[in-house]
Amino acid sequence: MIRRGPLVFFLVLGTAVYPAAQPRSVRDIFPSITAAQLNEALSADGYLHYGAAAERLTLTPETGETLGITKTALGNPAFFVEALRVAPRGGASPLRIYNALQRIRSLKEQLYHSATRNRYIPLFPDAVRIEGPGRLRSFLPDPPPAAQAPFRQLMYVRFTDANFGHCYYRIQLSTNTRAVLCRINNFKSVTFGPIPVIKENAFAAFLYIEPVNEGLMVYCLAGAEVSDFIAKHVNISSALRKRMDVIIAWILDGLL
Repeated sequence: MIRRGPLVFFLVLGTAVYPAAQPRSVRDIFPSITAAQLNEALSADGYLHYGAAAERLTLTPETGETLGITKTALGNPAFFVEALRVAPRGGASPLRIYNALQRIRSLKEQLYHSATRNRYIPLFPDAVRIEGPGRLRSFLPDPPPAAQAPFRQLMYVRFTDANFGHCYYRIQLSTNTRAVLCRINNFKSVTFGPIPVIKENAFAAFLYIEPVNEGLMVYCLAGAEVSDFIAKHVNISSALRKRMDVIIAWILDGLL
């Protein structure tokens, strides 16, 4: 599918040409969601659940066959994190969401409040597309906005993380009539200084984005294999919440 050495930045497997679906409610997508969970999801902080490997998911989205999300697809994580947030933003569509996700370089403009530095700084001081695992220093420009969303697209990115330095991810975007799904995996180890935090291909995440009656819904499911030492010294739930908030703000900015 993907030509290697050098790698093609993405492969469009088909172009999505279909009528827009009618928006659903959050309860349509999560039939078993509780009132407390929904209230949290609609709040500014959103809903967050941190679970051990043996636990079940607290939320299971009805995404449709083409965008299925399952815990088993995370691999064999030592932990998983679920996050759900509904931002009060209308006028989105799968195409607009897809184009917002193409603005990789603009991710470095999003700020977060650093408690240790007591000021707002970029969570990702740099963000750029690369050609692939064998071409880490071959950077690619962001494409112009698309007129139609592809069914599937593959890209490779390098995020310079404020805490973990250079992080390399494989991102597959998939679209259907309602939403966009990002499947994210690390193809290089993630480190904290000299300390390995997550081994190669030991991190996986789903980011599901759908316009709903209540606004714009973002559901995140992520998991990683980490050592007991890392689990004791890194606040995983806080790290995910911080990155989720930055990414949501980045997506919303792209929808202006």
